[in-house]
Amino acid sequence: MEPKKSTKADVSRNSSIYFAVGLALMLLFANVAINYKTYDKSDIDIGQLNLDEELEEEIPITEQIQTPPPPPPPPAAPEEIEIVEDEEEVEETVIESTETDQEEEIVEVEEVEVEEVEEDIEVPFAVIENVPVFPGCENESGNNAKKQCMSEKISKFVNKKFNTDLAGELGLSGRQRINVIFKIDKSGNITNIMARAPHPGLEKEAKRVIGLLPKMKPGKQRGKAVTVPYSLPILFQVQD
Repeated sequence: MEPKKSTKADVSRNSSIYFAVGLALMLLFANVAINYKTYDKSDIDIGQLNLDEELEEEIPITEQIQTPPPPPPPPAAPEEIEIVEDEEEVEETVIESTETDQEEEIVEVEEVEVEEVEEDIEVPFAVIENVPVFPGCENESGNNAKKQCMSEKISKFVNKKFNTDLAGELGLSGRQRINVIFKIDKSGNITNIMARAPHPGLEKEAKRVIGLLPKMKPGKQRGKAVTVPYSLPILFQVQD
């Protein structure tokens, strides 16, 4: 007769469960062992506080001394007011009203004529509509022809009137250049003569000659007489 084994006594039936529980316990013990820390008591000793050794601060008792109020000032003696009679009579300024009465006659003010001041307009010689006319150039037709005639007439006039011996008298030699600028005003007169030369004597002579130019017919811009600036270079060679 063969012995029968009981299924409840079979140990290998739950071996996998026991193995898993044992493994989990071993991992838990290993984790606790790794993270376990110890501290020295001397490092965490925070000491003891002895309250009996505290010093009690004594607060001094101060006594308030009440000072008596200052005595009231003595009553001031009343000032004597002297009444002075007015000897001088003051003239009162009477301000009269500027309002007019309804019965007062209103005077009409005549119209005041305002004189218009003409501006002194300057137009360059190169762009003026009607150039100044030099005496003897009246018969020239066209603006360009009158410009050319004027330039030739002024050059001939200066060559005739200029003292060419002056450069030698001043001790100058070689080629001399004089720049002259002047204006022909609205009446045709020569004004504002300016000259620049190597010697003040040449400048003076150039101003004298230009001042002798005859009166011209003034230049016009849009039908109105205007001032026209004009520049003239004077060149001459000093004979050694």
